[in-house]
Amino acid sequence: MFKNGIAVRTKDTILSEIERLNHVIGERAYELFRNNRSGISSAVADWLTAERQLVWKPAVELRRKDGEYEVLAATAGVPAKDLEVQISPEDLLIKAPVHHQHASSEGDVQLCEFKSGELFRSIHFPEKVDPRQVHAEYKDGLLRIRVSVAKKQTPTKIAVTSA
Repeated sequence: MFKNGIAVRTKDTILSEIERLNHVIGERAYELFRNNRSGISSAVADWLTAERQLVWKPAVELRRKDGEYEVLAATAGVPAKDLEVQISPEDLLIKAPVHHQHASSEGDVQLCEFKSGELFRSIHFPEKVDPRQVHAEYKDGLLRIRVSVAKKQTPTKIAVTSA
């Protein structure tokens, strides 16, 4: 479904997306390890370097108020049409491709901290939410997602009879 130009997809779990990204980061970390000429390498350092090279984790804020969670994500520079939001009863995933290029007609770049890769941010909710009750909007570089807390299921008593 689309809400204010942001694709919101309900999923049972976001685990497959996290596994996919971990695989891509792992391949890049192994490539860094293989290309290390000094022979001294740390698997953790290679992994963190690969993650920094490939993934942009935007700053987020999660708050609870009036029976719903609100997630704010600083996604400035990403077109709303490229943002994808996936939600499950336990998690939220925000992702988008990120591209940055320099046009030679704009002059020689002296410093650039923009990067290309993938915006990828997952958030685990402290309690279950209702993925059918979600609203997403994007304005002034800020993605705002509101989702209702799931109604508590009350246990049902079942009478046991002897046979």
